[in-house]
Amino acid sequence: MRNLIWVAFTEPVEQGLVFSRSDWPLHITLLRFDVGADLSADVADVLADLAEAPVKGALGTLLTVGEEAGFGHMGSIPVSLIEHNPLLQGLHQEIVDAVNNIGGRIATPNYVMERYRPHISHHDGKRPKSGDVVVLDQVALVDMAPDGDHTIRRILRLWTQDVEGG
Repeated sequence: MRNLIWVAFTEPVEQGLVFSRSDWPLHITLLRFDVGADLSADVADVLADLAEAPVKGALGTLLTVGEEAGFGHMGSIPVSLIEHNPLLQGLHQEIVDAVNNIGGRIATPNYVMERYRPHISHHDGKRPKSGDVVVLDQVALVDMAPDGDHTIRRILRLWTQDVEGG
């Protein structure tokens, strides 16, 4: 199985960036999922083709940071919720459809579609403030264990508002 995740970064990143699993740039998770190794083509290419139009259509969307909450076991993970936005919700749903089309397994099936709660996890003292506006200008497909190494993450594809693709 290959572990992948679609995210919208709210801190600057670059195509191909490799970072530690404990040192994520701030981001909004769009969907975490697994795919089998049985796909005939490179899964990143297939997903990029399926998601290209909805990703490009969502770039530039303004998102408003809402209240803080606690996710995870007993609310131990501090997050800032993102207020409902139809374009962000639509992008999430298109990505869910793309993953389902290739036979992927969604890692958190109880938190997708109408139960999707977009948020930014606080990290290393960094967090947005309620009322902040962030621009959906960097959407990425990230490998959660490139070459089987679970200690790092790698951006496989990155779409930005200025230069799409990757």
